[in-house]
Parts: sequence; structure tokens; C-alpha cells
Amino acid sequence: MSTTLPQAYIDKIQRQLKEDAEAFFLSYSEARTHGLRLNPLKVEPDSPWAKRLQELFRLVPVPWCPTGYYYEEPHRPGKHPYHAAGLYYIQEPSAMSAVEILDPQPGETILDLAAAPGGKSTQIAGKMKGKGLLVANEIHPARAKILAENIERMGIRNAVVTNAAPDVLAGRFASGFDRIMLDAPCSGEGMFRKDPDAVGEWSPEHVAMCAARQMDILRHAIPMLKPGGKLAYSTCTFSIEENEEVIAQITEQFPYMEVLRTERIWPHLHKGEGHFVALLEKREGGEEQFASGRSMKPPSTRVKGSAKHRMQTKAIADAWKQYSGFAEAYLSRQPELPPGEAILFGDQLYWLPHDTEGLWSASSLDGLKTVRPGLHLGTVKKNRLEPAHALALTLREDMSRHPLTLAADSQEAAAYLRGETLTVKSGREGWALVTIDGQPLGWGKVSGEQLKNHYPKGLRLPR
Repeated sequence: MSTTLPQAYIDKIQRQLKEDAEAFFLSYSEARTHGLRLNPLKVEPDSPWAKRLQELFRLVPVPWCPTGYYYEEPHRPGKHPYHAAGLYYIQEPSAMSAVEILDPQPGETILDLAAAPGGKSTQIAGKMKGKGLLVANEIHPARAKILAENIERMGIRNAVVTNAAPDVLAGRFASGFDRIMLDAPCSGEGMFRKDPDAVGEWSPEHVAMCAARQMDILRHAIPMLKPGGKLAYSTCTFSIEENEEVIAQITEQFPYMEVLRTERIWPHLHKGEGHFVALLEKREGGEEQFASGRSMKPPSTRVKGSAKHRMQTKAIADAWKQYSGFAEAYLSRQPELPPGEAILFGDQLYWLPHDTEGLWSASSLDGLKTVRPGLHLGTVKKNRLEPAHALALTLREDMSRHPLTLAADSQEAAAYLRGETLTVKSGREGWALVTIDGQPLGWGKVSGEQLKNHYPKGLRLPR
């Protein structure tokens, strides 16, 4: 066995798996599994691009996820420029199972309650196909920033990223979501092959602490579910205390929550590190004891007709005019935005998506820590708008009047990702959409024969 396991963990697994325990422990001597999901917002299934990626990285399908694939570590797709373009998301194959079981649908209002780094949120968004509203929440600020970056990289237009505790969201959005994904913080027993440090953090006391925290999060999640809505609870641990026992306690405390199915992925039975998923449904009438907080739309602090409201309205109108001017000058066709509204966060212009029922609006964000209030369109400058990186990643090459296409294996592509200035011969001044083999990667601004690099500094590769 290549991984040294705590004796208390060994004893627990032997009690749990009995005659299967030996095969389970032998799996620790095997190499960990690697996987990625193709992004259906950019790569259509069975398209030439899908086949190109399958051949490039020698991908093998994951049986429980139609967009999921295994790859061998030497191929390193996370280091390829296609990753920066958002064509796929690196994700452990077992973890792909939860969203498949949740089965999100276009047009729904969906919450991913503990969403960082974004694997399940981006998978949900792919299934929503740009329709409806996705709220991706992460309580830890640094992880919420990473979540927002991944939402942007994948070209998602209909998502809001929040940074709030579950009880804060529950106080605002009771009976507000058609589906909720809760990939709960856990003891991480399914991470032992991937992350040896997780072994050192394990203890029976840590398992008990995780189970108590999971119960607390679920108690806040359930009131936010609409009657008839579904909640997927998942962990990357094998612990019965954090899985079946948590679900049993929840259904006892909330008898209107019905377990529709549970699934386990074991590393000695499946090609994956391991995952647990339970799908629950909130039966009609279960929301009645929470009826006092049913509206998703909290009272607005903006008083129509007030001087402050008029100033906000004018500032947004001016910013939208600048965006429209940019789009007319540099885009041959604008991206199709979901139903929503333009809002300003300081000098940053966003498009805030609305839910299909019209309950979500800018007032929903009042007092709520929000990392990404929708699609970032750009930064408002004096009499102009500087386009956002997120906007570039929602476009297609044919939407730009001035695309600059770089080959994925070229020195120019590597230089662009390092943030370097490029020499160009386009003869066109102003903003250019930089693409990698036709897939948008970011912005550059042409002046003379130089392209000033606007790839975000925080994403640039080291020189």
C-alpha cells in the first residue's frame, strides 16, 4: 500500500466493507484518476472540436457523465492554451456524478451552495444552456474569487457569484430555488490518493465535526428549496457518518424531504477516487413552516424618484451607452444576453441575469457580498468602455470585427498568455479579439503594428 493510512480509518473501513475491504485498500497502490469535462457552451458534443480534443489528449469516456473523459497524466490538458479558452474543465471523474443525478434544466433557478472551485457550477451551467439563473455561492472569500474566475473562463452568461454564509442566503431566498447542489465540506477520504495531506488531517473527531457542519448547512439549504424542488447532497468521503447518517437525520427532522436515490462510487469498483450522492425532493406543502420568508425579492433600498436613484439610473444608462458604442465599433454581432438588467458596481458594468419568474433583480444583491453580479461587460472610463475579459470568453470568433487568430502551438500564443506585447500586421486600430485556433482567449488593443496585451495579470503565465 503506497499510502500510510490511520489505523482508526482502516478499522472503520473494515467494519464498513467487510470482505470488500481488502480490494478497497489495494486501490491505494494504484495511480489516481484524472478527468476533464468538455464545456458544451463552447464545444458541441460530437462536433469536430470535440473529436479534436479527444484525439489530442487521448480521452476515454466517463460512463456516468456524457461530457466527461479520463486522460492520462502525461497529456496535461490543464497546461494547454485550450484550457485558458474554457473549452474544458479539469475535474476528478467521480465528482461529475452529482450534477448528472441533480439533472438541472434550462430555465430553472439553481443554487450551488458550496461551489468553489467551480466544477459543479460549471457543469450545471452547461446543462442550463444559458437559460435561467445560476447562483454559485462560496463562503470563503479567496475561494469565491477562484470560483468567479472559473465561471468567467467557461463563458457563462447567466450566473451570479456570491460570498455568503448559508444562513444569510436562507434568510433572503426561502423557497427560491428549483434545484440546489450541496457538495458539502467533508473529511475528504476520497482525496487520500490525490492529496496525501488529507490523510494527516483525518481523525474520527474530524469526521464527527464534518457531519455536524453538514447537518447545519443542510438545515439552511432546505428552506431555500421550492416545493417540488430537488437537492443533491454530495461528498468526496466514504464515511457513513457523513453520508447515509446525515441523510437519515435530515429526513427525520424534515419529514417532507424524500430520498429519491443514493449513489456511491468506490475506487475498487469504479475508475474514480470516490463520491457519495443523495438526491432529495421537497414534497408539496413542506415549505409551509417557512412561509414567512417566501419571496426571493427583498425590499429594495432604492427609492424611485429619489436623487440617489436618479443618479444611479443615469450612470447605468451612460455606461450602457458606452458599452453599446464599443459593441457597434468592434463587434459584428453582440452576444445573446439572458433576460436581465445592466448594473454598475463602482465603475464596473455587469449584466445581471434574472430568473424566469422575474423575482430576481438588482435589489436582490443589496447588502449581499457579491463577487460577480452577472456577466462582466467592462470598465467604465471617461467617455469609453474597456471590455472585460469575461465578455471576450462569451463570444465566438465571428462576432468580432477584428479577430486575431493565433495557433495553439505558436510562440505568439505563449507570448500572449505571458502578457507580452505582440507584433501584428492587421492595419486595424483598436480592440481585437485574440483567439486560439478560433476560440476566444482575451482582448488586445492594436496601435500601429503592436498589440497591447490585455490578458488579465492574475491569469498570465510566468515569463
